[in-house]
Amino acid sequence: MAVRTANVVARVEPEVKNEAESIISELGLSVSAVINSLYKQIIIHQGIPYSLTLSSAPKAIDEMSRKEFDTMMETSLNQAKNGESIPAEEVFAKILNR
Repeated sequence: MAVRTANVVARVEPEVKNEAESIISELGLSVSAVINSLYKQIIIHQGIPYSLTLSSAPKAIDEMSRKEFDTMMETSLNQAKNGESIPAEEVFAKILNR
């Protein structure tokens, strides 16, 4: 039997639509699949339970613009000056699960 569908009409800001559709495309999904999945999850959880996001891994240095690199370095320097850093031994211990 063929799956029946219904239309959903929503008005969104053009910039929001374009940016969201770009991310949805990068995730390899269609807008319809995302909306259908969201509706099913809303029903199951009686609320909005999750988000689909692209990897938040930092870019490699050669993928950054000069401005992005400078901003990252400035943020890191300010964190170090404010004592917001973690000793290297702790970082490696966390990475190695010690």
